[in-house]
Formats: sequence, C-alpha cells, structure tokens
Amino acid sequence: MKFEDLLLEIGGFGRFQILILAMLCLPRINLPMHFLLHNFLAATPSHHCAIPHQEAFVNLTAEEVLLISIPRKPDGTFSSCEMFSQPQFHLLLNSSLPPENKSIIQHCQHGWVYDHSQFTSTISTQWDLVCEQRGLNQATATFFFIGVTMGAMMFGYLSDRFGRKTMLQLSLVCSVAFGMLSAASVSYTMLAITRTLTGVALSGLSLIVLPLGMEWVDIQHRTFTGILSSIFWSVGNMLLALAAYLVREWHWLLVAVTGPCLLSILCMWWVPESARWLIAKGKVKQAHRHLLRCARMNGRKDFAVSPEALTSMATDKNMRGSYSYISLFRTPVLRKISLCSGVVWFGVAFSYYGMSLNLTGFGLSIYLSQFVFGIIEIPAKMVMYVLVNRVGRRPSQAWTLILTGVCIGANIVIPKSFTSLRSVVAVMGKGFSEAAFTTVFLYTSELYPTIVRQNGMGYTSFLARLGGALAPLVFLLDEVWRSLPEVTYCGVAVCSGAVAFLLPETLNARLPEGIEDIEKPQVKVPPEISAPEGVPLQALLK
Repeated sequence: MKFEDLLLEIGGFGRFQILILAMLCLPRINLPMHFLLHNFLAATPSHHCAIPHQEAFVNLTAEEVLLISIPRKPDGTFSSCEMFSQPQFHLLLNSSLPPENKSIIQHCQHGWVYDHSQFTSTISTQWDLVCEQRGLNQATATFFFIGVTMGAMMFGYLSDRFGRKTMLQLSLVCSVAFGMLSAASVSYTMLAITRTLTGVALSGLSLIVLPLGMEWVDIQHRTFTGILSSIFWSVGNMLLALAAYLVREWHWLLVAVTGPCLLSILCMWWVPESARWLIAKGKVKQAHRHLLRCARMNGRKDFAVSPEALTSMATDKNMRGSYSYISLFRTPVLRKISLCSGVVWFGVAFSYYGMSLNLTGFGLSIYLSQFVFGIIEIPAKMVMYVLVNRVGRRPSQAWTLILTGVCIGANIVIPKSFTSLRSVVAVMGKGFSEAAFTTVFLYTSELYPTIVRQNGMGYTSFLARLGGALAPLVFLLDEVWRSLPEVTYCGVAVCSGAVAFLLPETLNARLPEGIEDIEKPQVKVPPEISAPEGVPLQALLK
C-alpha cells in the first residue's frame, strides 16, 4: 500500500489539510520580510561630504555652499564621495567653470551628510557604509544569505533525521532570538554576525514549510498546495513594503518584521509531524495517531488501517537504511536530478534576488517598487497554477527562467529615459522570476523520494542561497561596466532555464517513497483515476 492510498481513505484534502496549510502559511508570510529586508535596512539615501565650518558661509544659500564645496559629476549632480579641499568661490560667478586645480579634489574628510526625508536611519547612515565602504553595505545581504546557505544544509539533514515539525519549531525560536539581537546591534560587526545567524534560523522555515504541507495532501491538490503557499510569500512581500513605509528607523523595522514569528511559534504546536516521515522512520504508532486524527476531522470515521499495516510499509526495502547528502549522488537517475536541479535552483535564486534587491533601478519609488513587485507575483502564480497542470512542471520551469533572462536583457538595451517602458519590462521580469521560484519548490518536492526529500531540498536550497548570496555582490561589477550586473543575471537565468529541460516530468506522478521509485520508470496515475480535478481560481482568492 502506498501513502497516497492512505490519504484517499482519510479524505486526501479535507478540513485537516486546510487547517495545516493555514498554520503553515503564517511563517511563509514572514520569510520575504527578512529575505528582502536589505532593500530598506541597508538603503543608501542621497548624501554628500560633510562641509567643515559651514556656519561661516552665513551669506550663502545651501545650494551655493554645495557649489563651492562639492565637485559636480558629468551629469551635473553633486558628487557623493568627493569634496574640494578649499572653497571654490569663483564658481559662484560661473558654475560651469572647472576648479582652479584638480588636485584640490579629495575624498570626504569629515564624514557625510544624508538626506533623511525618506529614511530616518539605515545601517548605511548609522555606520557610513558609503563610498569606499559601499562593499560592506552590499555584504550585509551576502552575510544573511551565507547564513541561509549554511542553514539549508543543516536543516535539510536534521529534518530528515529528527523530523519536520521539531526542526520547524527550532527554526522559529532561533529566528525570533537572532532577529531581536540584530535589532539591538551596536556595531556593524554585531549586525553582520546576528544577521548571518538569523539567516541560518530562517532557512529552516524556507526549507520545511512547503514539503511538510505537501506530504499531507493527495496528488490532485499538490499543485494547489504549492501555489497557495507561494501566494503567501507574495503577501509577505507587500506587507514588507507597508512595514518599511510606516517604520523608517532600521532598529524598529527589524523588530516589526521579526515579531510575527512569535505568533507562528504558537501555531506550530498544533501542526502534526509528517506521517510520511514517521512511517519511513518506523514510528508507526505516532503516524497512526495522526492519521486517525486526520480521518476524524475529515469525517472519515470508518478509517480502519491498523498499525501493523503501517509497519509493513515502514519495513519496505525502499524505506530501509540511513541516508545523507551523499545518497543524492549514488545512483544515476537521482544523480542527474540532483545536478540539474541544483543548477536550476542557483539560477532561479540568483536572478530573483538580482531583481528584487535592485528596487531603485526602474523609475519607481522604493516602496512602490516593493509593493508592485509583490502584487505582480500573485497573477503570475495564478497562471502557473494552470500551466503546471496543463503543460507540465518541466516546460513551465524552463520557460519562466528563460523569459526572466529575456526581460533582464531587454532592460539593458532600453534607454534610461524610457522610464515607463523600463518599469513595465522590469515588472514582467519580476513576474516570470517569481513564477520560476514558485514552480521550483513544487517541482523539487515531487522529484525527490520521501526518505531523502529534505536532504534534496537542503542541497538545492544550499545552491539557491549561494545564488542569493552572490546576487547583491554582482551589483559592484557596475564599476567595471555599468551593464555587467544585468548581463550576468540575464546569462545565468537563460542557461539555468535550458538545464531545466533535462529534468524528468512529474505531472500526475505519485510522490516517490524510496530511491528505487526514482531509478525505475515513473508510473503515472491514469488521468481518469486521479488527474488533477482543478480547484477553481476563485478558491485562491479566498
């Protein structure tokens, strides 16, 4: 007997499953509020060198003081990182004149003055992470994603060994602790360390929430489950824009985005452990107890599968043995899946965060860009709900990645003056990018067997977070060539999309339980028996 058969007997998608998904959606909302927080936490407002003895220029306007103290860039704006060593009063007569001597231009000597009209404070203004220190500012996001990368490997292994729910609870508790410590940081070093540890903790949420939900639903509703979970990521995206708009001080913004984890901790006590995992580990009594609870809540009081029947499933040769990340590369088909899915995950995350962490490059305000980027993801996911069930997981994954790269590449050649067109193309690219991210979670959960599913998710998430860690650093390549970051994002997205064509299709296939289910040809369930019945799109809007 397969676990899908058990699910059908206890009502494969009833009140029990809906309640589980509702509980799991709460931490899903909180994830993007941390993953994309860098846009506001480390935002760099307009700034210029602090001018010494400015009070001496009492007869000059603020604009005239800047004119004689700060050199202009070729586009006519004042330099952010340079100043004159002595006032250039002759520029008051003709501002287009060059300085008397270029050697008097020097780097800022007395700190910087920031425009606080948009942000009360950020880590850039707190510790002057501008100009020569700009790299440290971008590195803040990298430190966070390095933590997520380490956490992916750690939680992937631990959740396969000790259980999904236990590791999810640990992840939430650590997320609250390290998030609050980040808000209390008194130095850049402390912030870098605590944000890295926050990334480690939050990786557990990112890694476990979707597979735990997927392991409790039947074949017909797997797509719906994946899309619904992903929609709540977009809700978190939009809430981040609102929180950042209302809270302009970086310490309190960190508190605001960390606080909701406390509610998730309370909700997780109700969420049951994965019965699939319990059976795979031979813990049939616990699995039987959860299955009975599910049957009662779904109105299936005639459920009569005994613990002995579950024991026979647990002792299946497919389910025996100890597994680790090495197991992902021992057999040929699983090895191919692991290599190709790793490339796809890297490309998905690299391009997604490349766009998401560049909110100032598309002609909209930073808050509006964040909100629009969040809201465009919802129709993108609606479309993916139809496509992954109609055309399949593989082509959907490949083409959404390729089209993401095409949109990024298009904005390289569209002139900066075409602000509206650039914004439209960027929003389209963000929609394709999120569609690719939505698909990859669902697709990967179906590719790996139960006994190594979290190991597989941990490995692919490791590569994704590596892409996320590198994405903000690529912005620094604009000093080599202004368009080099966009060219890099475009090339990686297109190439990883092409690799997705090498993966097997999982549409209508049972979730594999053991490695032998992967190595032998996948048996798809006949459409007349369990073809996706389709949930009306209106259901996603409820």
